[in-house]
Amino acid sequence: MTAPNELRLLPWPGPEGKPCYLSTDDPGGYMSRLAEDVEAIQLGTAADLLEEASEVLDDQDADPNDLRRLGHDLTGALRNVLRVAASRGHRLAASEPRRI
Repeated sequence: MTAPNELRLLPWPGPEGKPCYLSTDDPGGYMSRLAEDVEAIQLGTAADLLEEASEVLDDQDADPNDLRRLGHDLTGALRNVLRVAASRGHRLAASEPRRI
């Protein structure tokens, strides 16, 4: 949930790969729900890639092209997971009451 006057980092890059943000007071709005869905897909993809990486790296005869593709896919998944973590961490920090 985005606190009032807070921007939410979206799980996809904007133009030229720059961060993309959402400003809304409606955490149940279309864009907020879309962002939640995309985050869930990205996290699921990362989990699937981690399992695939374990299998490929255990294969002594793995094709170098498969390893290169896997490295590329893992890099993209890690980038997405870090963006999700940053967004969720920021939203958690913004929603916690301040201590005096």
